[in-house]
Amino acid sequence: MGASRVKPLSRRTFLRGLGVSMALPMLDAMVPAFAQSAQAAGPQPRMVFLYVPNGVNIAKWMPGGAGAAFELSPTLNALARHRRNLTVLTGLGHPNSQGGHSGADTWLTGADLHGVSGYDYRNSISVDQMAAEAVGRETRIPSLELSSSGGTGKPGHSHTLSFSRDAVPLPAESRPRAVFQRLFVDDTGASRQAQKQRFADDQSILDAVLGQANSLQRKLGPRDKQKMDEYMTSVREVERRVERLESWLDVPKPQVTTDGLQLDAMPDNRGDRQTYFRTMLDLIVLAVQTDTTRVCTFELGREAAGGNYDELGLKANHHELSHHGGDAQMLDGLFKIDCFLLDQLGYFADRLQAAQEGDATMLDRTMVLYGSGMNSGEGGGHSPKNIPTLMLGGHALGLKLGQHLQFTDGRVPMSNLFVSMLQSMSLPIDRFMDSTGTTTGLI
Repeated sequence: MGASRVKPLSRRTFLRGLGVSMALPMLDAMVPAFAQSAQAAGPQPRMVFLYVPNGVNIAKWMPGGAGAAFELSPTLNALARHRRNLTVLTGLGHPNSQGGHSGADTWLTGADLHGVSGYDYRNSISVDQMAAEAVGRETRIPSLELSSSGGTGKPGHSHTLSFSRDAVPLPAESRPRAVFQRLFVDDTGASRQAQKQRFADDQSILDAVLGQANSLQRKLGPRDKQKMDEYMTSVREVERRVERLESWLDVPKPQVTTDGLQLDAMPDNRGDRQTYFRTMLDLIVLAVQTDTTRVCTFELGREAAGGNYDELGLKANHHELSHHGGDAQMLDGLFKIDCFLLDQLGYFADRLQAAQEGDATMLDRTMVLYGSGMNSGEGGGHSPKNIPTLMLGGHALGLKLGQHLQFTDGRVPMSNLFVSMLQSMSLPIDRFMDSTGTTTGLI
């Protein structure tokens, strides 16, 4: 039996003798074997994806010059203190995407949502899930999906950035307290036992479904067999997840303090948007620092939504400003939102930079991809070309930082960047969606 299938020793295991029960300390045998080997190897590479909706004021975003001697633009100046850990990428895009308000749907997939015959909408696996498939079994949570809206949204207006191999949107959590409880609060004995029973029930149902499906498949024609194969793949994926969750059930969660965390902050509370963003970013830092997960996505706002930045004194909302039509006042409002959001990115980088891990920092071992799935352009259109893209951190993973990589608008797919990121996680992957190679100059 492979290491990933070996059940860990329960932390409720006792030594019993002479009528006395003694609780054991936390032992390596209480942690799944695949996680033990990862822990022994030391700090691991991580990737975090931060998405902003509605594009940016591209005129004030674009840096001057190229290479290491580039000049920070008025917007990017918010990250001046992290210049040496920052690479600005311009000219990348998703050639197969239709753009518009489906930017979040395709930002990490690069899919043609209408390109599959018989489907009005068909996405594909997102790059974060490609990574999670490879490294997720070594952590309690394969990937952490967050957004300010929560759930999955609807096709073309996604509330999540993550899509499984079967193109299923993975629901995102928007409530900081719920995120904290999932990451760091152990279940009670009663609830843990109830979960074990649910796992057993789920496994029985899956066994029955697989048995019936195998029997039925022999009676189907070629087209139905193909559909059944897709269905069976989904069922087996659920089976693997049930087994994986069960293997971690008795492993204690990391103990962290709630000091400084505003767990009841929400993005729509007046004047509370920065508190909410920073609380969610703090939770991401804790999640990767404790190796609870190595892959995280956070959608800071959904496309075509209001986003009323009252704290900035703006009269129009974020979506309205993205349709600026070249109006100077609206462009200035969009610029203010861009700077505000980059301030949050700078805060996140500060937190990662301050945490030392041996001879490097967390920022050195964490790739943070920040950007949008659309370019609002000079006239306010929503194009999938030259989408705003920043890479922050990852120096210890082989990324070349402190530069502006300038590509011909629309000719280099962003999927090349995803291949570079996957390879920096030491994954043997040389192709993703419409990629033509890696991102020249980044690795």
